[in-house]
Amino acid sequence: MARKLRPEERELWNKVADTATPLVPPAKMEMPRALSLPKAKIERPASVQPDLKGFKIGAKSRSTPLVGGGQAPVKPAPVMDAKSFGKLTRGKLRPEGRIDLHGMTMAEAHPALQDFILGSAQLQRRLVLVITGKGKSKPDYGPIPERHGVLRHNVPIWLRQSPLSSVILEVTPAHQRHGGAGALYVYLRRGR
Repeated sequence: MARKLRPEERELWNKVADTATPLVPPAKMEMPRALSLPKAKIERPASVQPDLKGFKIGAKSRSTPLVGGGQAPVKPAPVMDAKSFGKLTRGKLRPEGRIDLHGMTMAEAHPALQDFILGSAQLQRRLVLVITGKGKSKPDYGPIPERHGVLRHNVPIWLRQSPLSSVILEVTPAHQRHGGAGALYVYLRRGR
């Protein structure tokens, strides 16, 4: 035999039932006897409508802040001069040095990257290529997805940290002829 609902359970059930939309029209629906209590009216807040005065289809929208006060993500302007940056993204500049981190563990790759970048800065190189690889794609059977390309993910983070950030002017993905998504251009600051 089923137990009877306590008053607080019945009240909670009524609140939930008031917010539900029936699948069957109310005329055809039969209510169970245990749940056929008078329903309490739940007041819902009025929905906030956006101001659409002066809006025309095809017109550019005004820049308004996103919900939550955030701003739309904007790609940062390059730090280096526009002409050199254009040549760099089109693959027209040749890297003066390169390091291949394929097959290295994170413990091996991090010091090797630091030595390479700081050594290149001492040699007054301007553009170097860091090859991370795209990462292996292997079957993922676990419930939590596993990140592929650990070096590809971590190398940009390492390049933004000290001491490397002090000698680096720009980091951007490499052009297809220099490795594409599996490599990064690192544009170094001029030695003073």
